[in-house]
Amino acid sequence: MLQHETRDGIVSLTLDRPQKGNALSAELVETLIEQVSRAFDAAGTRALVLGAQGAHFCTGFDLSNLAASSEGDLLQRFVRVEHLLQLVWRAPVRTIAVAQGRSWGAGADLFAVCEVRLCAPETTFRFPGTRFGLVLGTRRLTERVGGDTARHWLLGGAEVGAGDALAAGLATRVTGVEARSAAITAALAQAPDRDTGAAIRALTRSDDDDGDLAALVRSATRPGLKARIEA
Repeated sequence: MLQHETRDGIVSLTLDRPQKGNALSAELVETLIEQVSRAFDAAGTRALVLGAQGAHFCTGFDLSNLAASSEGDLLQRFVRVEHLLQLVWRAPVRTIAVAQGRSWGAGADLFAVCEVRLCAPETTFRFPGTRFGLVLGTRRLTERVGGDTARHWLLGGAEVGAGDALAAGLATRVTGVEARSAAITAALAQAPDRDTGAAIRALTRSDDDDGDLAALVRSATRPGLKARIEA
């Protein structure tokens, strides 16, 4: 489900469920939480790079087992996704996302919480959670693109192309495969030391983990979550 490589203090985690569009199953989310936490706890880690095998970065929440899931099961899974997003958002080191193809739903949220956000020219982004009545990742997306744009994307169900994502601030650079390694190398070269970076991030990034979690739980516990997802 997840490839892991550590070299010179750079931890690379690569989603490896291409046959499922790298959708976030419960098992994959738990593995990501474990590996991300371990990377951030290691004193030698300088940066985290998130990428994916196959045509798509991440097509969102894996709903292949929806029929057997209770609303409590779904709530638990969404809470764990929120926990993962909070971990990456509050990272003590530089985080780099490298996306291609579809980056939808929770996959788009995962992309948005990274500090450096590279995407291929064909990448598309969607935030369909509002169709399920879910509030997930909204504040962090708003910090990236502004309130008006975030509302338009969330409420309108827009499919956002790479160019528009770059113009709005969701992506920091659009780059083809041939230039991707150079873009990652440049982002790593610009990274400050760990202590300085952590201090700057703390002063320039909003943090309201409790509010984000509360908004998610309120939306997910409204009766009929499973029926809304099925529809």
